[in-house]
Amino acid sequence: MSDTTPVEFTEGQDSRQLLKNELAQRQAALMQLTPAHNPLERATVQYEIADIMLELEEPGMREAAWGMTRESFEIFRDHEMWEDAVRCCDVLFRCDLPASVPALGNGLWLAVTYPIDPQLTLIMLNHLIDATPPQSDGAAVAATVAHYIADLRLEGEKRDSVMFLTSAMLSKVAERHSNVSTQEAMTMWLNRLDLLNPAVFLPRLGQVIDAIVEGQWWYDREVLRSRLPVH
Repeated sequence: MSDTTPVEFTEGQDSRQLLKNELAQRQAALMQLTPAHNPLERATVQYEIADIMLELEEPGMREAAWGMTRESFEIFRDHEMWEDAVRCCDVLFRCDLPASVPALGNGLWLAVTYPIDPQLTLIMLNHLIDATPPQSDGAAVAATVAHYIADLRLEGEKRDSVMFLTSAMLSKVAERHSNVSTQEAMTMWLNRLDLLNPAVFLPRLGQVIDAIVEGQWWYDREVLRSRLPVH
């Protein structure tokens, strides 16, 4: 009988092994897909693989995750599955590669234009805040839009809890932007930056998105606008 003792994993090692097992399972599932399968099934599995790859943070995985997610985005876009397309843009931004910022812009335009899961829209707007210099008005606009969308798209207790978070997000941005620390100062700051009127701050967000995309649009916005119920 062997005198060896069982290998003990730390919590971090154990969770990492679980991720590797999940990755292997999804890669096996991807290998089973043929051209006859629904392309949306392939897009979903590739997105899931890419998301796990980013969690593992192993060499070369960001580039592999980018390639699969970019292809998934195109499939979701072509099927007008906008929420899934935005989820792909979230992964593409988190790949932290040269084209990740335009990916964020592409996802943001869809996330604000279409009534997708508001919490996903808030994640995308928070990415923009984190990627924006503290003194930039772009972060202030993004935080304002986040608060507005939570109010617009949610109801009841969910609305109240999410608006509490977006209010804290806006306060944090105001503090880092102009050292705002009181309600009176907040009111003055919102007025000074013209952040109280959706007819003003929504187009300003559009300008910020235009600036970060730098013309690298992955869809025709005019065509998509023409299909909206109100445009």
